[in-house]
Amino acid sequence: MEHAHEIIIAGFGGQGVLSMGQIIAYSAMKEGKEVSWMPAYGPEMRGGTANCIVIVSPKKVSSPIVTTFDSGIVLNQPSLDKFAAKVKPGGLLLCEQSTIITPCDRTDIEMLIVPATETATKMGKRQIANMILLGAFLERRPVVAIGNVLQALRDVLPERHHHLIPLNEEALNIGRQFAAEQFQQA
Repeated sequence: MEHAHEIIIAGFGGQGVLSMGQIIAYSAMKEGKEVSWMPAYGPEMRGGTANCIVIVSPKKVSSPIVTTFDSGIVLNQPSLDKFAAKVKPGGLLLCEQSTIITPCDRTDIEMLIVPATETATKMGKRQIANMILLGAFLERRPVVAIGNVLQALRDVLPERHHHLIPLNEEALNIGRQFAAEQFQQA
């Protein structure tokens, strides 16, 4: 990675938006990269809007505030409506399939619509949808290594939740596989 990678992650509170950003940030720190993680959320805890900007860089981050992004990961229609236009040409836009009513029609970006919630529900743990999306993102933009994501989960999750790490790893791998298959077909 020669330059900073600027990411917006957005959705409703409770979808794992902020934790996905934290996991990317912790993973990047493990790799010795410079990181900025800036959350923003509405006054509601669950169901309100939430987003975070994550910057992963090989050198110091000059400002955590950016208005255009290399990648966007959106988990609902309002976030897609707000941030799709802010992904730089040539960038990546990942969308959670079940919440998107009107897809983005941009042709100058790479777009991937992932059935993360549906897949996570089939796996018996809807809360890992964000890990499926993260896996798909990292397949297309490997800003951090999956091994460091798993180590970051061990460091961040309370010990009582460590039994969920294998399920999170499976979710990451399912997301990676989904993204790989979509772009082989294209």
